[in-house]
Amino acid sequence: MSQTSPPAAGPVALAERIASLDVLRGFALLGILVVNIQVFAMIDIALFNPTAYGDFSGANLLVWLLTHVLFDQKFMTIFSMLFGAGIVLMAQRAEAAGSRPAGRHYRRMLWLALVGVLHAHLLWFGDILYSYGICGLWAYLFRKVRPSRLLVVGLLLIALASSLNILFGWSMQFWPEEQIQTFATDWAPDAAAVDAELTTYRSGWLGQMEHRHPTALEMETLVFLVWALWRAGGLMLVGMALFKLGFFSAERSTAAYARTAAVAFPIGLALVIYGVLRHFDAGWSVEYSFFLGTQFNYWGSLGVSLGLVSLVMLWCRASIMASLKRSLSAVGQMALTNYLMHTIICTTIFYGHGLGLFGRVERVGQLGIVVAIWILQLVISPIWLRRFRFGPFEWVWRSLTYLKLQPMRRASG
Repeated sequence: MSQTSPPAAGPVALAERIASLDVLRGFALLGILVVNIQVFAMIDIALFNPTAYGDFSGANLLVWLLTHVLFDQKFMTIFSMLFGAGIVLMAQRAEAAGSRPAGRHYRRMLWLALVGVLHAHLLWFGDILYSYGICGLWAYLFRKVRPSRLLVVGLLLIALASSLNILFGWSMQFWPEEQIQTFATDWAPDAAAVDAELTTYRSGWLGQMEHRHPTALEMETLVFLVWALWRAGGLMLVGMALFKLGFFSAERSTAAYARTAAVAFPIGLALVIYGVLRHFDAGWSVEYSFFLGTQFNYWGSLGVSLGLVSLVMLWCRASIMASLKRSLSAVGQMALTNYLMHTIICTTIFYGHGLGLFGRVERVGQLGIVVAIWILQLVISPIWLRRFRFGPFEWVWRSLTYLKLQPMRRASG
C-alpha cells in the first residue's frame, strides 16, 4: 500500500499566515522608528538623557513625552514577544509537515545575527538583529514548554536585567569619585564632546566608523550581557506563552482583550508617567536617572505593551479600516526589509554621506520624518507584495536558511 509523503518544509505560504500576527508586527515595526529616529538624528546619549542635546521645551518637550510614555520600549517589547511567537509557529508547522526544524532554525538565527553585525558596524550601531539572533538560539529550546512555565521563566529573566540595573545604581555610592565624574561627563557631554560626535556623523561613511564601530561592539558585548540577553530573551519566552494561549491570533474573546487593555494600559501608563516625574525631580542626574530612574519605564512598558496588543487584537476582530490593516500586514510581512530601510533612509537623511542633517533636526521635525516614512512603507509594502512573495531582504534570508534560492515572483493570473 502506497504512503503519501509529507509535504516538503518551506517558507509559510500566504494562505497559512495568521493575519493578526502580521498586522501586529507591522504596527510594532513602525512604532519602533519613533524611538530610533532620536538616535539617527542626535547624539546617542540624548535617547537616555533628553536634556543633553537639543531644545527640550514647548512642542519638542511634548514630542519627547509622547515618545517616552507611549513608544519607548513598548514597541520593542511587542516585537520581541512576536519574535518568540514566530519561533513556536515555525517549529510547529515544520513538525506538522513531518520535518525537523532545528537545523533551519539555527541557520536562520545565525544568519540574522550576522546581518545584525554587518548592520551595526557598517550602517548604524543601534541594531537589534544581533541580539534577536543570539537570543533566538537558546529560546528555541523552550518552544515546547507549557505557557505557565514560559511566563514564569520569561518574567524572571526580565527581572534579572532590572535587578542588575538596580544593583549598579545602588553601587554608585561606592564608586571612586573619578569614575563617577567620567560617567557624568558621558551622561551630560560638554560642548567639545558634542561637537566631536556631530563632526563624526556629518563626515563621510569612513569617518563615521570612529564612533560607530566601538559603540556597536559595546552594544554586542556589555549592553547585550547586562540588558538585551535577559530583556529580549525573556520577552521571547513571554511571547511564546501568549501565542500558545491564542493572545496574538485574536482568538481570545472581545471581553478578554477589553479587560486586559482596561487593566494593563492604565497601570503601565501610571508607572511610566510617575517615572518621568521622578526624573525631573532628580534633575536628570546621572546618579538617579541612568540606572534607578529607568525602572519605572522598564516595568511600565510591559503593561502599556499588553494594552496596545489588546487594542490591536480588538481592531483585528472588527471590520473597520480594513485597508489600513492590509497595509500594516504587508509592512509586517516585510519586517526585516522595512527595518533595514529605516536605517538606509535615516542615515541618508542625517549622516554626512547623505544630506548631513545630523544634530540639525529637532524632535518635532524628527516626528514629521517618521510619519513620512510610515506613509511610504504603508504604500510601498502592499504594492511590492502584490508582485513578489517576499521583501528583498526576506528573500535573501530565507534562501540562506533553506539552502536554496526561493521563488521570488508571484504566479500571474
